[in-house]
Amino acid sequence: MDDLVTERLVLHPLTVVEAERVASGEPDDGDHWAPGYPADGDMVGARRFLTTFAITGDPGPFGAYEIRTREDGRAIGGLGFHGAPDENRVVTIGYGLIPSVRGRGYASEALRGLLRFARERGIVRVRGDADLDNIASQRVMTAAGMRFVGEDGQLRYYDITWDDDGAATPAP
Repeated sequence: MDDLVTERLVLHPLTVVEAERVASGEPDDGDHWAPGYPADGDMVGARRFLTTFAITGDPGPFGAYEIRTREDGRAIGGLGFHGAPDENRVVTIGYGLIPSVRGRGYASEALRGLLRFARERGIVRVRGDADLDNIASQRVMTAAGMRFVGEDGQLRYYDITWDDDGAATPAP
């Protein structure tokens, strides 16, 4: 599968071999990782992708992506789908950046790119969540067009739903 390109970023779909390196935190000579990459969340995402791959096979385009800067190609974080779409064409996403690049709009840009990609592939709803105290992540989802839909004692939930014409609709 080809990389997804945004204004400042490249969203690179991880292969199994690349995901194994991210999950272990051990780069090879060909990896261009920014200092601090992969963070714990990146390793968790890579392991989730590898587990999904082992249990259900290749999730195709609905897998894990490495976030790279277009400027120098360095990996600065990850994002992706928690698995293939369900029978209602709904997916759940997650994302994260290394601390040194936060606050520059990269997470919102990457998420907007992933949301556009999902919509172009017929996804009708994307879900995400953030810890109650993770205000930055909540702002990322809002900036990318997702809407707050509820919370429990640990998480705030967001989603975006598109109608048949591709317009975002209010969350149920």
